[in-house]
Amino acid sequence: MSANVETSSTVVDRFKDTTVGKAIFRSPRRVTPRDRAAGHWSNFFLHIYPVKVKRKAIEFRYSYYLGIISVVLFGSLIVSGIYLMFFYVPSPGQAYTNIQTLQTDVSLGQYIRNVHRWSAHLMVLAVAAHMAKMFYRGAYKAPREFNWIIGVILLVVTLLLSFTGYLLPWDQLAYWAVTVGSEMSAYVPFVGDRVQELLLGGPIVGSSTLLRFYVLHVAVLPSVLVMLLMIHLWRWRKDSMLDMAWEDGNE
Repeated sequence: MSANVETSSTVVDRFKDTTVGKAIFRSPRRVTPRDRAAGHWSNFFLHIYPVKVKRKAIEFRYSYYLGIISVVLFGSLIVSGIYLMFFYVPSPGQAYTNIQTLQTDVSLGQYIRNVHRWSAHLMVLAVAAHMAKMFYRGAYKAPREFNWIIGVILLVVTLLLSFTGYLLPWDQLAYWAVTVGSEMSAYVPFVGDRVQELLLGGPIVGSSTLLRFYVLHVAVLPSVLVMLLMIHLWRWRKDSMLDMAWEDGNE
């Protein structure tokens, strides 16, 4: 097995030395650790990761890949959500009928909706477990306080995404859920009434409420989550290089 891997590696290296190979692979061959680090930082897909990490930090039991699982589930929500948007109209007169039609008449409609729903549930669990794991490891301590705050905000945005999506079928459960949620927001000190009015779009739950929750669910909150996620990954990349005692054979 090792002989086959060695042979394939030699073939790839020889191909990179040809004219065609040099035209395709612009970066120089990685010879020294400095060369490999430079190639890592310049790679579009790898540059979000630190050049060096502890071997323990990439083991499965160290983090259980909860952060990666959360991002994958978010990607599943985006893909399935875009599909569902083709068949949904944010109108009180059509929303519930659209959901019923989606489940019975649309090809793969029931399957895609279940993927979207279960991905949302699992993402909430994965993000909460990720936060609990980071708290247990002391990620809130200096000098990583800023990234911990970003992580807390990401958890809140994830919960808001789940809540705003709960209203969209516009059934009895959704109606009373948004009624209770908006009543709770009215108790926010100083700005509670304004927050409630902003969410409802009026004095009572109506068509404006559904439209506002739809916009929050498909545009505002996903955009905020993506922006915060980029900052979160950037800070993780920077913070992972802090206070790390490198030892031979441990990189």
